[in-house]
Amino acid sequence: MKTFTIIDLFEKSVKKYASNSFLWEKKTTEFKPITYSETYEQVYRMAAGLMSLGVEVGDKVALLSEGRNDWIIGELAILYVGAVNVPLSIKLEEKNDLLFRLNHSESKYIIVSGGQLRKIRQIINELPLVRKIIVLDDIDAYEGMEMPLATILSEGNKLLNTTGGRDAITARSKAVKNDDLANISYTSGTTADPKGVMLSHRNYTANVEQAMSLIKISPKDSNLIIIPLDHCFGHVAGFYSFMAYGANVATVQVGRTPIESLKNIPLNIKEFKPTIIMSVPALAKNFRKNIENTIQKKGKLTEKIFKHALKTAYDYNKEGYNRGGISQIHKWLLLKFYNLVLFKKVREALGGKMRFFIGGGALLDIELQRFFYAIGIPMFQGYGLSEATPVISSNGFKKHKLGSSGKLVKPLKLKILDYEGNEQPVGEKGEIVIRGENVMLGYWKNPQATAETIRDGWLHTGDMGYMDKDGYLYVLGRFKSLLISSDGEKYSPEGIEEGICDKSKYIEQMMLHNNQDPYTVALIVPDIQQLKRYVERISPDTKWDTREAKELALKKIQHIINRYKTGGIYAGEYPERWLPAAIAVLPEAFTEKNHLLNSSLKMVRGKIEEKYKDRLELLYTPEGKNILNDRNLFALK
Repeated sequence: MKTFTIIDLFEKSVKKYASNSFLWEKKTTEFKPITYSETYEQVYRMAAGLMSLGVEVGDKVALLSEGRNDWIIGELAILYVGAVNVPLSIKLEEKNDLLFRLNHSESKYIIVSGGQLRKIRQIINELPLVRKIIVLDDIDAYEGMEMPLATILSEGNKLLNTTGGRDAITARSKAVKNDDLANISYTSGTTADPKGVMLSHRNYTANVEQAMSLIKISPKDSNLIIIPLDHCFGHVAGFYSFMAYGANVATVQVGRTPIESLKNIPLNIKEFKPTIIMSVPALAKNFRKNIENTIQKKGKLTEKIFKHALKTAYDYNKEGYNRGGISQIHKWLLLKFYNLVLFKKVREALGGKMRFFIGGGALLDIELQRFFYAIGIPMFQGYGLSEATPVISSNGFKKHKLGSSGKLVKPLKLKILDYEGNEQPVGEKGEIVIRGENVMLGYWKNPQATAETIRDGWLHTGDMGYMDKDGYLYVLGRFKSLLISSDGEKYSPEGIEEGICDKSKYIEQMMLHNNQDPYTVALIVPDIQQLKRYVERISPDTKWDTREAKELALKKIQHIINRYKTGGIYAGEYPERWLPAAIAVLPEAFTEKNHLLNSSLKMVRGKIEEKYKDRLELLYTPEGKNILNDRNLFALK
C-alpha cells in the first residue's frame, strides 16, 4: 500500500501552495496570516525542539490548549518526530478527568497553554510518567518541570543549525507509516471510563479524501474553527481538509475567560469573513437566536416582514433537493426581493462571504436547517463519530435533503442491521455499521471494547438509522437512548426532543423517558426569563414570586406539549404514545459542569435518569401527572 500519512498530506500542500496564506490568528487587533511555507518552517523548528528535549518515536505527548496556531503546529511537530498526540479538551475541569487520560495514555510530555496550566499544576504530583511540561504562553514564573515554548524553539534552532540536524527530523518523519498512531482521542466517558480512540495517520488522510468526495474546497475558501480542536471532527473538517486544498484556517481569538472566548466568536466571524464554518447544533441555535433578537429589536414591522420572508423561503425551498419548480416562479421572484432587502443584511452579520455551514456532533433539527437555508447560508447536516475519524456522510451543495444526514462518503461500505444482525433492505431501520479506511485501529489498552465495537472489520456505531431509495442516510439516534414501551415497541426520542425545544422559546432542554412503562414522561428545563415575560404579558399585575404566576408558567409549558397531541396545531408530527403524559420541571439546566452533557453537548441520559430518579418515579403517580404539583412549582423558584 502506498504511504500517505498526515506528514505526506502537509508536505504535498506546502509544495503546491507554498506562498498561500494558511494559518490566521488574532492576538491583538486583527487577524494575521502565515503561509504554508512559513508554517512548514515553524513545524520543523518545533519538531527539532521536541527531539532535543528527548521525545522518542511512539512517545505520547498530551496537548491541552485553546485553539491557536501553536495547537496545529504543535500537533504536526509531534507527528514529525514519530510521536503520538493525545489531544485534551479544555472543558475538562475535574481533576480525575485529566488524571485518567494523562495516566491511561502514558503521556510523557505535556504541551499546555498558560490559561490551562493551573489544571496541570494541580495534578502534576500524580503523573509519574511526565518528564516535561511545555508552556505555550509567557508566564511570570515556571515551576518544576515547566519550560517555555521559546526555550524549545531555541533548542530546535540549535539542532537545525548543526550538521545533519534537519536530516534527523526528516529521517524521523519519513519513517512514519500509514498505520502508525497519530492521536489517542478520548471519548467523553459518559457511561464508564473514557475510551481512547486510536486514530492512525491513514485514518485521517483517508477521511480527508472521503470527505472531499462530498464537499469541495478551493484555495479561496476559509474556515474559522469554532469547534474544539481536540476532537477528530475539528481535525478533519476543521483544518486537515482545508490544508489539503491550500485554503485558509483561522482560530477564535482566545479570551481571558471561556465566556470571553465565546463572545469573540460572532466578532471574529465578522472580522475574518469565513466562507465555511463547521458547527454543532448548540452553536447553530445561538446563531439563530442572535439573528432573531436583532430582527426583534428593529420593530414589529421588520419582524413581520422577516417571518413572511422565512415562510416564503420554506415553501419554495422545501427539503432542498425538491425546491422550486415552474409553479413556484412567483415565490422565486419574491425571494429575490427579500434576499436583496433582508437576507443579504442578515448574512453580513456573519461576515458576508459565508457559503455554508456543516453541522455535526448531534442531530440537527430540520427547522434549524430550513432557517439557515432560507437566509442563504445552508447548514448541511453530516454524520460521523470519533471511531470513524469521524465523517461518514454529509449533505452538500450538489446533493442534499434537509432532514437527512446526506450521502455516504466515498469509498465506504455501509450496512443496516437489525437486533439479530440481519442486513435490512432500503427504508428499514437498524444499527448503522460501516467499513472503510477511516475506521479506527481500536481503543487504547481496551481490547474487550475494541472487539465489541469492531467485528470482522465492521464498525458497529451503536446508532440507529436507515437508507432511503435515493441513497440518503437518516440517523435516528442512539440504540441505548431508545424509548421502550410496556409492549416492547421502541422509538428514538431525539427528534422529538430537538423539534419541541426548537419550536418553543419557553423550553430550553427536554429529555423523554419510557423504560417499559405505561406512558412516556419528560424532564424539562424551562427558560425562566421567557416564562417571566409571558406571565408579565398576560397578567401584568401578577408578581413572579406568587403561586399564581408559577401556575400560569406551568400551564404554558403544558400547552406547548399539547400542541403536538390530538387537536393541537402540530398533531400528527410525532406518534402520540411517545409524547409526554407527565412532565417534571427541573431547577437547573443540563450542562458539562454538572456532567449531564458530554463534551459534544449531548445529554448523558444515564446520569440524568440517576440524578432525577425520584422525579421520574413521581411522574408515574396521580400527583406527578398533575403539572401543577409542588415539585414543579418549587423548581420555578
